[in-house]
Amino acid sequence: MSAEVHTTTLGIDHRKLGIWTFLGSEFLFFGAFISAYLLYIDTTANAPGVEIFDIPFTSISSFVLLMSSLTMVLAHHAHTRNDMRRMRLWILATAGQGAVFLGGQVFEFTVFYREGLALSSSPFASSFFVLTGFHGIHVFVGVLLLMSVYTLSLTGKIKPGQDVKTEMIGLYWHFVDIIWVIIFTVVYLIPEIAVG
Repeated sequence: MSAEVHTTTLGIDHRKLGIWTFLGSEFLFFGAFISAYLLYIDTTANAPGVEIFDIPFTSISSFVLLMSSLTMVLAHHAHTRNDMRRMRLWILATAGQGAVFLGGQVFEFTVFYREGLALSSSPFASSFFVLTGFHGIHVFVGVLLLMSVYTLSLTGKIKPGQDVKTEMIGLYWHFVDIIWVIIFTVVYLIPEIAVG
């Protein structure tokens, strides 16, 4: 199928236009959740608040997630060069880094729960868990998409020359990373600076 069949009247591939539209709507969702978090940051109702955050631990898992954007770029680059072996290698590396981030988030949530910060402990806790949990779900979906690309490339359903598929997954993955930079700054770093 030629690339012309996939273009809109604007000259943009309709699949890319679709993913950009989807990501725009997701940005609005995250904006609403971040706003709710900022509204409730001081409503801890005698439950633990930002003081229990482990900034060094979260910084390491954040670094792992940010490095996954690099491996995603390398995967797409390999696909544009029709190097499917390297593309699969970088896709697996990206998915692995996403899984490490998710493992860190599960560990962090477990520690918070033991220290008395649960979803229902306060408006602050609810907004924190909904915001970061919603992001975690997006990372999990991204890992599933990456593993799907890996599997489909092994079975020949994603071939050399079809790099727009890797590009669209990459756009989603970069969006997830950018949103985490915003969340990490707003949730973890700004309160730390204000308290310090």
